[in-house]
Amino acid sequence: ARCWSNIPFITMPLSRAHGKSFAHRSELKHAKRIVVKLGSAVVTRGDECGLALGRLASIVEQVSMLQNQGREMMIVTSGAVAFGKQRLRHEILLSQSVRQALHSGQSQLKDMAIPVLEARACAAAGQSGLMALYEAMFTQYSICAAQILVTNLDFHDEQKRRNLNGTLHELLRMNIVPIINTNDAVVPPPEPNSDLQGVNVISVKDNDSLAARLAVEMKTDLLIVLSDVEGLFDSPPGSDDAKLIDIFYPGDQQSVTFGTKSRVGMGGMEAKVKAALWALQGGTSVVIANGTHPKISGHVITDIVEGKKVGTFFSEVKPAGPTVEQQGEMARAGGRTLAALQPEQRAEIIYRLADLLTDQREEILLANKKDLEEAENKGRLALPLLKRLSLSTSKLNSLAIGLRQIAASSQDSVGRVIRRTRIAKDLDLEQVTVPIGVLLVIFESRPDCLPQVSALAIASGNGLLLKGGKEAAHSNQILHHLTQEALSIHGVKDAVQLVNTREEVEDLCRLDKLIDLIIPRGSSQLVRNIQKAAKGIPVMGHSEGICHVYVDTDASVEKVTRIIRDSKCEYPAACNALETLLIHRDLLRTPLFDQIIDMLRVEQVKIHAGPKFASYLTFSPSEVKSLRTEYGDLECCIEVVDSVQEAVEHIHKYGSSHTDVIITENEKTAEFFLQHVDSACVFWNASTRFSDGYRFGLGAEVGISTSRIHARGPVGIEGLLTTKWLLRGDNHVVSDFSEHGSMKYLHESLPLPQRNTN
Repeated sequence: ARCWSNIPFITMPLSRAHGKSFAHRSELKHAKRIVVKLGSAVVTRGDECGLALGRLASIVEQVSMLQNQGREMMIVTSGAVAFGKQRLRHEILLSQSVRQALHSGQSQLKDMAIPVLEARACAAAGQSGLMALYEAMFTQYSICAAQILVTNLDFHDEQKRRNLNGTLHELLRMNIVPIINTNDAVVPPPEPNSDLQGVNVISVKDNDSLAARLAVEMKTDLLIVLSDVEGLFDSPPGSDDAKLIDIFYPGDQQSVTFGTKSRVGMGGMEAKVKAALWALQGGTSVVIANGTHPKISGHVITDIVEGKKVGTFFSEVKPAGPTVEQQGEMARAGGRTLAALQPEQRAEIIYRLADLLTDQREEILLANKKDLEEAENKGRLALPLLKRLSLSTSKLNSLAIGLRQIAASSQDSVGRVIRRTRIAKDLDLEQVTVPIGVLLVIFESRPDCLPQVSALAIASGNGLLLKGGKEAAHSNQILHHLTQEALSIHGVKDAVQLVNTREEVEDLCRLDKLIDLIIPRGSSQLVRNIQKAAKGIPVMGHSEGICHVYVDTDASVEKVTRIIRDSKCEYPAACNALETLLIHRDLLRTPLFDQIIDMLRVEQVKIHAGPKFASYLTFSPSEVKSLRTEYGDLECCIEVVDSVQEAVEHIHKYGSSHTDVIITENEKTAEFFLQHVDSACVFWNASTRFSDGYRFGLGAEVGISTSRIHARGPVGIEGLLTTKWLLRGDNHVVSDFSEHGSMKYLHESLPLPQRNTN
């Protein structure tokens, strides 16, 4: 038997047959039976006298929500001693004579000595009140709670253990939440300690061990241990180098240094880890997390059950490769080495990658064929996404050409001097371009995105984390392998990492210490989700591509149908495809208008009528549900406007600031449109499809940004760079430039060094 705390543990749990613990966080959502252990630090107030009612109410709400989802919830709680201490202190103060209170004065009354309160007496006074509080809170959610008090002796007697097991199963069957606690009123006296300012409290180890024991005996799927720390750290929390351990594996204890105990109780992380590992051995998954942090305590339990990265997850299954945190650190180190290479060396890597795309064409297309077959068999992708998933020889050739353009144009991207200023004599300042750091690019159904983005990251000296959709897993794997093969020629293989773990996108967006910029490439819903989830990390991109083409009264008949056809039909799934066609009112019922409609019908484009357009028609197409719709298919909206001014206003109201076009032969009207439309790309007599990094001569793009800071429109190498300032002096100090100092500021602009245009 193992004896942690005062509770004996049997090495093999009784009648344990429910299987192994979950291997990954993402599987926690399947947990049916859950134990939530509330440490003393979670339940008690900061003054350690009384309960943290707000926190407790939030925990009850989360437990109730999960219970009402059909799960079986159990709570192992502390708090009786603290609650009892509050009640007994109050009673002692009230029992003082009125005369003593009057004569001592208010200030002395505050300083009145309170006798040391024995822990078991506090527990006896607090148990009923604690349970009444739980009952009142659970009643608000139409849930019944039942109290079970246990002692160490209850685990010595086999019959008592069986009775306890049967009672818990019966309560769960009746949809009642059992609330379990050690019966602190009758337990043997604990060792004295000063956790509660002179009150002897029961060690937190008791409830950690109790929670683990019950979780295993009850064949529980998940044990959530809430304390006052975020989880398990590789060194004591608060130290400079302390890092939260996302996943803890049996055998990792040697790499961990345990710090001090929690604010209340005698337990501590070492006791929790021992209890967690014992539960894990018995087949119960365990997460240790912070239940006191005001920003997360309101959803910490539900977040854990949803599989989000909260606290430390205990797993028996080690991943084959590095964790995403390790990959982020590798990308950071690799990116810095990459940035230190000569420009010719970075270009050589990209040229090599371009060659590999054509040399290994057959292997790439074979992997892509597997992805397409799996997607079609499972029927999980719409036709536009299937088109994006598909690779071809022509696509690979175009990719190789684009990569060679990047290599040729990247010679002086990193370290380019963009400003030189002479601050004072022998004090020169330079502003130079440098990489942003580590980029996280998340993309859906577009394996061709991987080599494009990799080449841009290499050219700009950035480390790169890539997270592709599972629908393109085979294609992404071989393309990443080729990318690393190219990087290996100069020893920077780790600079580009492909995230293959079961990391949720929302969890990746929280790695603000590892990632400097997030670039989403995918559906508008994906982009919106990432923008919402990113905490402290800037997101570059656009959530929608609602592109407009405005046909003016002075439009050329020959140009109109060609530009509209190309904008809508050349690749309707692209973010730069036409979605709304604006027609000047004077063109209705003209031969030009009829030609536009006939062309769209021939191309099998489904037309949706805007409100004004529908009002002109007796029998109109289906009226549009929203003028802010990105169809991504052979569909578009047609709306009528009275002037170029109204077209601009419509674009500003319903557009997404992506790409908008005017078709007209009137230069004055065109210039008005170009100057007044506030979008990333504004064209005159040209297809919306030109909004692309390759077509702009950037070689490729990491995406199209509709942001108003840093980079806008198709983002190539320049958009992946920032700057730093270099100051070269000779024993200069600011005091020399004071009113009575010996030096004066010059602030002279100096000529820039000649750029390499080869």
